[in-house]
Amino acid sequence: MPALSFERLCADAAAAGLACRGGFYPEPRDGVPPFADGGAVAALVLFGFVGGRQWPAFASSAERADGRPNPLDRWSQRILDEIGARCGARGLYPSQGPPWLPFQRWAKRAEPVHDSPLGILIHPDFGLWHAYRGALAFRARLGLPAVEWRASPCDSCSEKPCLHGCPVGAFTPGGFDRLACSGHVAAPAGIDCLRCGCRARRSCPVGAAYRYEAQQAQFHMEAFLGP
Repeated sequence: MPALSFERLCADAAAAGLACRGGFYPEPRDGVPPFADGGAVAALVLFGFVGGRQWPAFASSAERADGRPNPLDRWSQRILDEIGARCGARGLYPSQGPPWLPFQRWAKRAEPVHDSPLGILIHPDFGLWHAYRGALAFRARLGLPAVEWRASPCDSCSEKPCLHGCPVGAFTPGGFDRLACSGHVAAPAGIDCLRCGCRARRSCPVGAAYRYEAQQAQFHMEAFLGP
């Protein structure tokens, strides 16, 4: 592998089917676990999906076709473990736990993302149509780009259509009613949400060009329902 750099890392990830989602230099409050030998993590870089750009790489993978549980988690871990092995980095994943790693907190350190009324992190460009699949932890500091501060698009959205888009009102001031949501999606009346994705999420106008296509949306909704 050529001399390690953030740009080279992003290029390698893109070639394998993942988008580089920024990085940061961890502080104790970030909750980044140390290496097995107790060594501190000097730099953490996040990877994931942006809209549907990375979906074809997973959709054509062996993990997607083998019929075993958690294909996306297994595919993501294989890709990042392979990259990490080449550059001496340790892979960290949202599916590891409990205790669960604070990926949403890390995302806010790496990119200009913000909490949305739905509880999903919203990006000024990608809207709600993005995801974090894992991170690579490095012992040495990389030359990471500075995070550009950008206001949350929710701050200027007065109508909040996302809060009115759910057919069963699963998003309330008290939180997310998972049972109401899953019951609707599993029923005949919820076929639109099952096949096309969460209607409340689709109600958000931000990042409409990055909305998941039907195959990707249905995969995630079926994973949400579980076996």
